[in-house]
Parts: sequence; C-alpha cells; structure tokens
Amino acid sequence: MRQDLDVNDVEPDVDVLIRRRIRGLRAARGWSLDALAARCFMSPSTLSRIETGHRRIAVDQLVTLARALGTSLDELVEAPNAGDVVIRPEPEETPGRTTWLLSRESPGGVTIAKMRITEDFDPGDERRVHPGNEWFTVLSGTALVHIGDHSHVVEAGEAAEFSTLVPHLIEARGGPVDILTIFDRDGERAHLHEH
Repeated sequence: MRQDLDVNDVEPDVDVLIRRRIRGLRAARGWSLDALAARCFMSPSTLSRIETGHRRIAVDQLVTLARALGTSLDELVEAPNAGDVVIRPEPEETPGRTTWLLSRESPGGVTIAKMRITEDFDPGDERRVHPGNEWFTVLSGTALVHIGDHSHVVEAGEAAEFSTLVPHLIEARGGPVDILTIFDRDGERAHLHEH
C-alpha cells in the first residue's frame, strides 16, 4: 500500500527543504524534468508538481528519487543542521608528510584533504595501486608525480588527474609541497590509513 507524506506530518520547513533538495540535485546534474522523471518512472508533470509543492510526496517516490539522484533517503529528508559548519582539521603527521582532513565524508564517500609533503618523505619502493581516480592541485611548491613508468612535474597552480589503477606516487621536489587532494573511499584508505 502506498504511503503518502502528509504536509501536516512533516514540519513545513522540512517539506519545503526536501522539495528544494530534489530540484537542486536535479539541476546540479544538469537534468531536465523529463530526464529525472524517466529515471524515476514517473511523468514530468508529476515530478514538477512534487518539486513545486502542488503534490504530496509518497514514501516510495522519495526512495526512487533518492536513488536516481545518487543520494540516500536519510540525506534527502534530514532536517537542516544548524550546528557548527566550520571544520577544524587536526594535523596527522608521519615522517615527511602532514595531512589535514578538510571535509566530513560526503554521501559518495569523497574526502578532501590538504597534504604537506617534504623531501624527508620516504615512501619506500612501493607505489600504490587501488580502484578509482585521483585528483590534486598544488597550492605551493612543486610536486613530482610518478605514474607507471612516467614522472610529471606539477607546479603551484597546476593540477593532476590520473587513474589509480596504475602504480603511482607523489613526492616533493626542491622543498616542501602543499597539495589539495580529493579521495574516494578507496583512495582515502590507500593513502591515509595504510602505512
């Protein structure tokens, strides 16, 4: 049996927030009403009425919408958090490398980190391999990134992106290097926890 959310059962602000989140996530993906509606097996007019508040939202529709938008039902319907939005990263230090986690884990398992690598960093002979892709930008200094049999110099203001299925290693060149990097779950596990 289909259960509909009743506007009286949900705080009005949360109901509006859910509808805005649906519309915002759709727009962020560059999808039209037709494109999202097709992914949810509903008509574009039904989706439009849901987004604009002219139709009650059924729980099964919320589940389908959350899946299609790449988020969870919990994240789609959670009340706004008025808590502290400031992240105060604590440095995690290993010889030659300091890491600051700059984000909480996102729904897709993405972590943003700042790393300072010095020439004292000794990764040994092992270059890491794991599923996914890696992206980083150099904030200051110069990075030397080894990918397979090739090495690339990445200067301040430049970025690098590569498949992590190829053995890879990032080192400092000519002094400390500060990088801003984005890891998926596999990358975070490989680079931040397996020492």
